[in-house]
Amino acid sequence: MYPFLLCLHCTRIHCSSSCPCYLPLRFVGEDITVMSAFNLLHLMTKSQPVALRACGLPSGSRRDKKTCKVVFTQEELRKRLTPLQYHVTQEKGTESAFAGEYTHNTADGQYQCVVCGAALFKSEKKFDSNSGWPSFYDVIKSEAISFSDDFSYGMHRVEVSCNQCGAHLGHIFDDGPRPTGKRYCINSASLNFVKEVPDAAGEGDASTSLEKNQL
Repeated sequence: MYPFLLCLHCTRIHCSSSCPCYLPLRFVGEDITVMSAFNLLHLMTKSQPVALRACGLPSGSRRDKKTCKVVFTQEELRKRLTPLQYHVTQEKGTESAFAGEYTHNTADGQYQCVVCGAALFKSEKKFDSNSGWPSFYDVIKSEAISFSDDFSYGMHRVEVSCNQCGAHLGHIFDDGPRPTGKRYCINSASLNFVKEVPDAAGEGDASTSLEKNQL
């Protein structure tokens, strides 16, 4: 049998590497290297290329960065961010599967926007989706992120952006665990992790570090 390309980010079967986040796998009967149960189900039930159904969230347009609470010049961002961080957050790029710094991170703490420091996700809402990217089933505050339709690569997805600075974070899907049923598929390059440090009373609290990094 011939190898095909199955993207674990958008769960679409490709015959070429048109999707920036494709991952080569081999068909059933040969070695399957990495595959989530969700993607395997699609393989067994679909013979044609399939696109993951966009999650049931209100449609909307991406906020103009000029209207965001925090605005940075491109020159400043190019100096402050790594090439990958800039590509992901400013050019809607996608890092390679299983290559992100926080994909397998299990430490307690908060995940902030790497551009502006806004608090986005907590470690307790992170789960292993076996997709190759950090996955969360909920955000810290709903107003911390914004949603917009993404019709790139011939499919409909819902893009997730930082509501404070407009940085691209990833996408959200409807195949997450309870209680939300959502999977925020986020690039590690768009995040900064602040480890939880126990306070004097012995209780973890990452809010102090968060406030220091907020803009």
